[in-house]
Amino acid sequence: MTINEIQDEIIEEFSGFDDWMDKYQLLIDLGNEQPPLDEKYKIESNLIDGCQSRVWLQADYEEGKIHFSAESDALIVKGIVALLIRVFSDHTPQEILDTEIYFIDAIGLKEHLSPTRSNGLLAMVKQIRMYALAFQAKQA
Repeated sequence: MTINEIQDEIIEEFSGFDDWMDKYQLLIDLGNEQPPLDEKYKIESNLIDGCQSRVWLQADYEEGKIHFSAESDALIVKGIVALLIRVFSDHTPQEILDTEIYFIDAIGLKEHLSPTRSNGLLAMVKQIRMYALAFQAKQA
């Protein structure tokens, strides 16, 4: 699946809910389905700066693709992280860098987050792109 196909799939899933309490519940459920991050990756260098809650993001580069794993100590943030991993994991650095992220606005997530959570979301996306840039540079 392409990154945009995954984004469209997420938009479709969220479009089934009109009420934001239901959407928050979906986020919480998605976060709870996420496998826990291995304790060895819960290190200072994997913490995302700019997040209100603690978010660890691990990136592994295998066979030309980046595999992301992550965890947060906050339920809704854990769901947001699960969505980001679903969108970006197991794609090439170039695919990640070329992608316009539109699912966040399309599902109305940005407008339903506090300013600090919104900043944290941007910090997570920025970190994913930084990993993609780093792995792409290593590749060259």
